[in-house]
Amino acid sequence: MNTVYSIADARAYVRQARSEGKKVAFVPTMGNLHAGHLSLVHKARESADIVIVSIYVNPLQFGSNENIESYPRTLAQDQEQLKGENVDLLFAPSSREIYPQGMEHHSSVAVEHLSHLHCGKSRPGHFTGVATIVCKLFNIVQPDVAVFGIKDFQQLAVIRKMVEDLYIPIDIVGAEIARDEHGLALSSRNGYLTEQELEIAPNLYQILQEAKELILQGTSYDRVLRDAFAKLAQSGLKPDYIDICCQHSLQPASQDDKELVILAAAYLGRARLIDNVTLTLP
Repeated sequence: MNTVYSIADARAYVRQARSEGKKVAFVPTMGNLHAGHLSLVHKARESADIVIVSIYVNPLQFGSNENIESYPRTLAQDQEQLKGENVDLLFAPSSREIYPQGMEHHSSVAVEHLSHLHCGKSRPGHFTGVATIVCKLFNIVQPDVAVFGIKDFQQLAVIRKMVEDLYIPIDIVGAEIARDEHGLALSSRNGYLTEQELEIAPNLYQILQEAKELILQGTSYDRVLRDAFAKLAQSGLKPDYIDICCQHSLQPASQDDKELVILAAAYLGRARLIDNVTLTLP
């Protein structure tokens, strides 16, 4: 596996791959890799000849109350994991490379409507930071395919909307949620959890599963949401939100919507956990 730190070197690598007629898949990450990230790499390998992974902790997507300095940087361990997955190129730029004129003087990409819903209410500006860095990385790497986790369902919707609206010629692929043996969605944030909190955290997925079954049984959405919110609080989690939405618009689901997603976020100790389940009504 090659590791490069400059935009010029990343572009040169891609140019060479394209000159050889190879298809390129891309997995953007913030590092601190776990099995969930590696499942994205596996998905990327199914789609292309060359797999490129980026590691960059993007300051623009951290809020004023979120400490970017505490985000784990584990580049050496990440490199070893990616080598084990036969990744072809790791792009690990610095902020000076990505924002050469500084954080105060850069263009941004805003996917206005989707970015203000759900997690966007609790993390204002977050999805503009995500869209901006992903757009930059897309322009640097110019892949044929990019893979993102369905765990970050709203992020995936924002990126798909951005690609559609800006006519970016990249196929966006969603990879299924990787979970531990208790059902907890794998996340770098799980590293903040204590042993006791790790016992509580799987309740988030369990409660989402119960909500899904109630919907399939015909229970009203209002009742499902009230019960789920109460169960989250009773389980030891501090609920941020739980919403039943149309998968495509992320708007509150109506009786006419058949493809639904139940989105939820909850606080547990130092961590803010997110998860979702999808369902299709008959």
